[in-house]
Amino acid sequence: MTTPFYVSPQQAMADRAEYARKGIARGRSVVVLQYADGIVFVAENPSRALHKVSEIYDRIAFAAVGKYNEFENLRIGGVRYADLRGYTYDREDVTARGLANVYAQTLGTIFSSAAEKPYEVELIVAEVGEGPEDDQIYRLPHDGSIVDEHGSVAVGGNADQISSYLDQRHRDGMTLAEALKLAVDSLSRDNNGGERSLTAEQLEVAVLDRNRPQKRKFKRVLGGQLSRLLESGESAAGSEESSDAEGTEESTSESED
Repeated sequence: MTTPFYVSPQQAMADRAEYARKGIARGRSVVVLQYADGIVFVAENPSRALHKVSEIYDRIAFAAVGKYNEFENLRIGGVRYADLRGYTYDREDVTARGLANVYAQTLGTIFSSAAEKPYEVELIVAEVGEGPEDDQIYRLPHDGSIVDEHGSVAVGGNADQISSYLDQRHRDGMTLAEALKLAVDSLSRDNNGGERSLTAEQLEVAVLDRNRPQKRKFKRVLGGQLSRLLESGESAAGSEESSDAEGTEESTSESED
């Protein structure tokens, strides 16, 4: 009888984490940004059938990268949890924090179990509040940990580079068009520092709009509305550049005088 090959628990967990990270990195990125009237979700996703961004409950939305069948199972489980809790207690008792805790327990159990492979997914759970200070955004990596995010967050693909780009440029009080333009600019950058052109047909965009009169704040941004917002964001960026250039010219002429 041969002696089984021994692997230390630390090495086994490190191997499982590396396996999950590689699977997540192969997926296209998702970006989530706060703006003045809510939270916008932007994903590079040409498919109109397989969504990366979905509604969970009245004020809560879900975004994910990685293996579709795995995060779709998690999404369905989240919807069932929210519906049951809202029906049993009260709709106000369904929160992003509670949902994030449920997902963390599920992912953590799967990650630490030697009987099955870890999920190759990374999740974002967001809830829009009455004001920007009440918004909640949670990122859940493959191992079930919870990261409380503020302002902007990116997952999947080259998330580190995208997050750095967003941190330098995101600001409070942005309009939806400005936030969408920033998100698309960040997604269009590749690992080598080059830029690609992303069209409306290649994007999946949704918002949690706190100003909607309905209880359900989730809304997909599609077709002509998305194209108009992208054009509006580009026009605003162009006018800002023109204003900066004019200010520079005026300063130069004053110094010459």
